[in-house]
Amino acid sequence: MNFARFAVRRVAEMAATLLCASFVVFGAMYLAPGNPASFLLSGRSASPEALAAINAQYHLDDPFLVRYLRWLGDIVHGDFGRSITYRTDVSRLLADRLPTTLLLVVMALAVVVVIGLVLGRVAAVRGGGTDSAILVGTTIAVGTPSFVAAVLLQGLFAVHLGWFPSSGSGDGFLDRVWHLTLPAIALALYLIGMLARVTRSAMLEALDSEHVTVARSRGVPERQVIRRHVFRNSLGTVLTTGGLIVSTLLVCTILVETAFSIGGIGQLLELSTSTKDFPTVQAISLIIVALFMIVNLIVDLLLPLVDPRITLGARSSSV
Repeated sequence: MNFARFAVRRVAEMAATLLCASFVVFGAMYLAPGNPASFLLSGRSASPEALAAINAQYHLDDPFLVRYLRWLGDIVHGDFGRSITYRTDVSRLLADRLPTTLLLVVMALAVVVVIGLVLGRVAAVRGGGTDSAILVGTTIAVGTPSFVAAVLLQGLFAVHLGWFPSSGSGDGFLDRVWHLTLPAIALALYLIGMLARVTRSAMLEALDSEHVTVARSRGVPERQVIRRHVFRNSLGTVLTTGGLIVSTLLVCTILVETAFSIGGIGQLLELSTSTKDFPTVQAISLIIVALFMIVNLIVDLLLPLVDPRITLGARSSSV
């Protein structure tokens, strides 16, 4: 199978999976107790005419499949509906909050990649006490949930030392980066430990391979052996883990944004879920699922390019 056919097939599979996911996202909200009409009425009694007007406005009386197809058609045209809580278009809410979440994810990903790869490489190459110290540190990191890290960092660096803001997302790019520094570290801590351990294991496995032994026997400098033969052959495993890391970041933003009161889609999802804001919850859930699938698609397309030993479609067929 050539790369072009493989890419087209993976895109088609992603589209079909996303369509199924959209059906699940739409239907899951209607399995929860309560309904949007009762929230709009805020517990007040309403005349049959007023209740009928609410049901007509949000199409709550239409059959389920009709509502789903209308919702799906509107999404294709960029219309995510109107928020029940905020009384505005969901697309406007997403446009205001999505950039903050994406910046937070990018900052956290940068921290994870830089520190995780460095720690994993140092642990594998140096061994001994350095390896043991890094293993202990990464074990602690992996055992620290994001919301716990958020509370600890917020209490120490924001409240006690006053080095960083304790809440909010800031105004302007530089101020926003400053506000998101602590949340990005809290979001990255667990994943730093995971990536470091995966990198270490992949490099140790590569160090024991036959071609590394041959390269050393031929007098190739150790630094060149590590760079060309060990680290490069570990990139496939590291890249696969990277896809999981990005997906985890997208999900864990809900906890971190809530802890730091960041106006992103994570906090918006938490608030919308508690108020039964169906259109907003459905839109954010579908966006998270779509981003998850796009990340996995990118990983699948990059793997054969990074590691020629991987045959096209091998990863997808095994999942």
